[in-house]
Amino acid sequence: MDEKRFAVLIDADNVSAKYIKYILDETANYGIATYKRIYGDWTKPNTIAWKEVLLENSVTPVQQYSYTVGKNATDAAMIIDAMDILYSGNVDGYCIVSSDSDFTKLSSRLRESGMMVIGMGERKTPKPFISSCNLFKYLDVLAESEKQTMGIQEDGENTAKKVNGQQKKKEQNGSYDDTEKGMTDINVIKLAIKKMLNEADGKDQRMNMGEIGNRLAKRYSDFDVRNYGDTKLSKFLKKMDFLEIETDKEGGTAMWVALKGDSEENKSNSSQQKRKRSYKKIKKT
Repeated sequence: MDEKRFAVLIDADNVSAKYIKYILDETANYGIATYKRIYGDWTKPNTIAWKEVLLENSVTPVQQYSYTVGKNATDAAMIIDAMDILYSGNVDGYCIVSSDSDFTKLSSRLRESGMMVIGMGERKTPKPFISSCNLFKYLDVLAESEKQTMGIQEDGENTAKKVNGQQKKKEQNGSYDDTEKGMTDINVIKLAIKKMLNEADGKDQRMNMGEIGNRLAKRYSDFDVRNYGDTKLSKFLKKMDFLEIETDKEGGTAMWVALKGDSEENKSNSSQQKRKRSYKKIKKT
């Protein structure tokens, strides 16, 4: 099957050049970057860092002067190009790289036309833009995740030992770093998983782990286990003490997820029901 073709459009005024690797690597997970364009005023000194990485990554710079102080001409240029590409019929989706909410309407319009839209930006990105995309990737989270995985020292301070210690803290007692503004709260994710399993078909009410991941990604555009300190969906779900995970009983590699019969929530509900029954008996006598 042919891979999806993407137009990667980067807002140089709003995204750091240090993220170029993560932008292109993440796009490659979903298809081929047919267009790779970056927009900014290349006469300004703040674009120097970008100039150094454009050639080696085959990204085409688009010059956009700031005609008026206080007006973002770069955004307008990106939007016009995005619509021109849409009408050309040469792509199946877009990767819009910016932490600016001004691209919310563009993202919605592209999705209305049947395009898949992947947004990328830092954790400061406003929620409306995040929600308007099919998927949203936090670039600073991707960078931190890779450094933790590789044990890379950052700025002479974060040694591999310190990174591993921070990771263990997040994993302790199933806790996650979910305090970032705009990011979907872990408790919202947990509630959604419980609801899925309660509504699952079959007597054992279990679901394939991959299906749970797909449903969460469709429901929450910014869902990515790396946002919560994990590298795999299985590790992410195993931290949740109300879940029971097992491999395929027929010897396969598929993993299945179900609610634990003795989870704290179930115990609480059970004890409440017992108290109600006990109260009814006392009342009758």
